[in-house]
Amino acid sequence: MSTSTGATGTDITADAVRELLSDRKVFPGLPDDLDEDAELVLDSLGLVWLLHVVEERYGLVVEPTDDDIAGMTSLRRLTGYLRTAQKEGAPDGA
Repeated sequence: MSTSTGATGTDITADAVRELLSDRKVFPGLPDDLDEDAELVLDSLGLVWLLHVVEERYGLVVEPTDDDIAGMTSLRRLTGYLRTAQKEGAPDGA
């Protein structure tokens, strides 16, 4: 996983990721009340869009490996990946 961050000071939460996934034009099949452990399948376009919005909102740039992408199988795991990337990209002392 390659990361960089502009550190906004806002933690990425499951609710925040759920909100990003609620865009029906990009993710038409996902329910608004997506459970954290429900199976999640993101297509490549959806993933690119999601990572772009994460960069815009949180200043976090991530370049997931194929293994990282394969592990993004639920809201909980996707949020965990983004939070880990956010912590790894935070400046020292943050």
